[in-house]
Amino acid sequence: MTGTLGLDFGTTNSVAAVASGDGAALVTIAGPDGGEAVFRSALCFWEDGDQPGGLGVAAGPWAIREYLDFPEGSRFIQSFKSVAASASFEHATIFERRMRFEDLGRQFVAKMAAHAGGAMDGGATRVVVGRPVAFAGSRPDEALARARYDAVFGSLGAEVHYVYEPLGAAFSHAATLTEPATILVADFGGGTSDFSVVRVEAPGAARRCVPLGHAGIGIAGDRFDTRIVDHLVMPMLGKGGQYRSFDKILDIPGGYFSDFSDWSRLALMRNRRTLAALDTLRRAAIDPEAIGRMIAVVEQELGYQLYDAVGRLKRALSTAEEATFRFEGAGLAIEAPVTRAAFEAWIAPDIARIDQTVDRALAAAGTGDAAITRVFLTGGTSLTPRIRRLFADRFGEERIATGGELTSIAHGLALIGRQDDIAAWASG
Repeated sequence: MTGTLGLDFGTTNSVAAVASGDGAALVTIAGPDGGEAVFRSALCFWEDGDQPGGLGVAAGPWAIREYLDFPEGSRFIQSFKSVAASASFEHATIFERRMRFEDLGRQFVAKMAAHAGGAMDGGATRVVVGRPVAFAGSRPDEALARARYDAVFGSLGAEVHYVYEPLGAAFSHAATLTEPATILVADFGGGTSDFSVVRVEAPGAARRCVPLGHAGIGIAGDRFDTRIVDHLVMPMLGKGGQYRSFDKILDIPGGYFSDFSDWSRLALMRNRRTLAALDTLRRAAIDPEAIGRMIAVVEQELGYQLYDAVGRLKRALSTAEEATFRFEGAGLAIEAPVTRAAFEAWIAPDIARIDQTVDRALAAAGTGDAAITRVFLTGGTSLTPRIRRLFADRFGEERIATGGELTSIAHGLALIGRQDDIAAWASG
C-alpha cells in the first residue's frame, strides 16, 4: 500500500481510511459476522498458556464474541481511550499482570490491523491519527497523552501526525461543498465533545480549508450513560446509603461508586484490593445486600451487559418519547420506564457545559453565531435528539448538516494526509 492512512481511534468505535490519488476509501475490517468499517474500541483478555505472556487477547467485535462465550473467565475492557491523559491511571491489572495504556493501545491497534486485510500493515507514507481537542478526565495531562499516543501509534511504522478529530470531519464534509462556507464542526463521541470552526473556500482554491478555532470538553456519550446508571442502577447498589463506623452512622462516600459508572474503569474493579474494600464496606453497610449486588456485578463481569442495556435505552429514546430500561443479573432485576424528558433533565447540566464549549470555539475563531453558514454534526452521540436540538435552536435547522456520523473523521484524516501543508492541520 502507498498513500496515507487516516485512523480515528475512538472511545467507542475506531475507523481507518486509506487515501490514494484524489480520494479516500474506508478500510473494511473483518468481524465474526462479516466485514465493516466500524471496529469497536474494546479488548477481551483470557488466560491461555499457549500465548505470549500467558494471555489470549481479542479486539473489536471479536472481543465481544469471546466475552459473551466465556464472561467469567474473561476481562472485557472498553472506553480505555478515556484514560489516555490520566496520570492517576498507571496500569490495568489483568489476571495479575500489569498493563499500561500503551500496552492496551498497541494490542488493540495490532489486532485491528490483523483484521484489516493488509490495509494497515506498513507501506503508508503517512499515518494521520485523530485526537480530541480536549482529552477526557478531570485534569487531563496533554503531554502524557501525547507520549502514550506516540508509543501506541509509532508501532504502525510510518510518519505519524496528529490532527484534531473535528478537523478530519471538516475536511471530509468540505468535499461535498461547492461554494465557500464557514462551518462549525461538532463532533460528539463517547468520551469527548469537540468543536472546530473552519473556513472552506470554493473548489479549486490553493488552500481549500483554513482552521479558525477549536474547543473541546470531556463530556459526551459515556457521561450520558453515567447519568442513566446513576439514576436507575446505583440506588440499588448502595449509592445514597449509609454504613456503621464504631458508634456512628455515616453516608457511604461517593468514591465507592464513581468507577462503577465509568466504562473505562468498571472492568478493572475486579481485582483483590478493590473487592476486599467493597467486602469491608458490605459488612459495615446498613443495607449489605445492596453492596453485595455491586460486588456480584463486578465479580460476574456484567459490565458489558449493563453497557448494552444503557445503549439500548438511549437508542430507543432517540426515536420514541418513552422507552423501558431492562437489566437483569447478579441479583438485580430492573425494569423501569424512562421518558425522553426525564433523560434530558438528567443530562441538562452536561448540555449546558457543551453549549458553553461551543461559545469558546467561536470566541477562539473570532466569530459569532451569525457568521456560521453550516453546522456539521458528527459522531455517534450527535444522533441524540437533545444534541441536535441544541444546535437547531441556536443556529436554525436549515444550517444543520449530517452524514457519516461514525466514519467522516477517518475519511477526512486520510485526505488531510495527502496535503502538502499538513503542518497547518497537525496539532503538534
